[in-house]
Amino acid sequence: MKGADVDEGILGLFREGEGFVSGEELSRHLGVSRTAVWKHMKGLRAQGYHIEAVPAKGYRLVAAPDRLTPRQIMAGLPARRIGGSVICLKETESTNAVAFKLAEEGGVEGTVVIADAQSAGKGRLGRVWLSPPGVNLYCSVILRPPISPVAACQLTFLSVVAVARAVEACTTVTPQIKWPNDILVSGKKVAGLLNEMNAETEKVNFVVLGIGVNLNMRADQFGTTLRHPATSLFEAGGVEVNRVQFARTLLAELDRLYEVFLKEGEAPIRSEWLERSRICGRGVKVSCGEREFSGVVEGLDAFGALLVRLSDGKLETVLSGDVSLIN
Repeated sequence: MKGADVDEGILGLFREGEGFVSGEELSRHLGVSRTAVWKHMKGLRAQGYHIEAVPAKGYRLVAAPDRLTPRQIMAGLPARRIGGSVICLKETESTNAVAFKLAEEGGVEGTVVIADAQSAGKGRLGRVWLSPPGVNLYCSVILRPPISPVAACQLTFLSVVAVARAVEACTTVTPQIKWPNDILVSGKKVAGLLNEMNAETEKVNFVVLGIGVNLNMRADQFGTTLRHPATSLFEAGGVEVNRVQFARTLLAELDRLYEVFLKEGEAPIRSEWLERSRICGRGVKVSCGEREFSGVVEGLDAFGALLVRLSDGKLETVLSGDVSLIN
């Protein structure tokens, strides 16, 4: 058994049980000597794992390092379709660019690319997404859905709902959805999504779901050049978020929702999006390039366009632009 496999075996046994695991049990299960177990414990501690050792009881995992590694993230993931392969990078220009290239080269569906930092993170409409190291989650997922190109925008529902669920599961913060693909906390952006597609006339070759979530950024890291106010889950809730736990939770939710999407279509996910956004019946101001107008939101169509009723009774279908609530 290779060293990395022994490490993973030890961590797997820690996760499966509660309390202490004896050196004898570890040795027997992994097929290595007690001395080898001791050496691997020493190595895991050097990697940042807090492992307690008590005579006659054995070893117990007290805490794991908050480093984004494939081993940490993939452990125990359902990975029906998403998360079977996780690539973690120390830094890259953009996880979307890396995932897009991998997909062009035949990367399998469900492959996840995560970076500790991005030097050229991308937001919607060509905007910059600030991506400092060690504090947030920047990830991209390759999907190959059997849908037409016009339906690919429906996957935005999936990403947004998955992030909202993960925020609720990992924090005490209440997320709000802002059309088309932002997550806000107290009116400030905490997460953004950018989907990119490669398609033919009637066939989607692949879609890359890009997700950036501000987990532990401090206020002084946001700078002064942002178009819209931003925050982090730490700033909003006052508690640091475990990045590994959040990544695992997000990928598990994406996996569940993608399964629903493939079996039942976008309708149930769109329904949850609408329920979470609470935008129906609200007055909004819409900016589309140089055009601006106001109206009342009546819902979303099947492809994610915002349906806004104007004061003259006309129903406007908004495909892109900036939307702000006015009441």
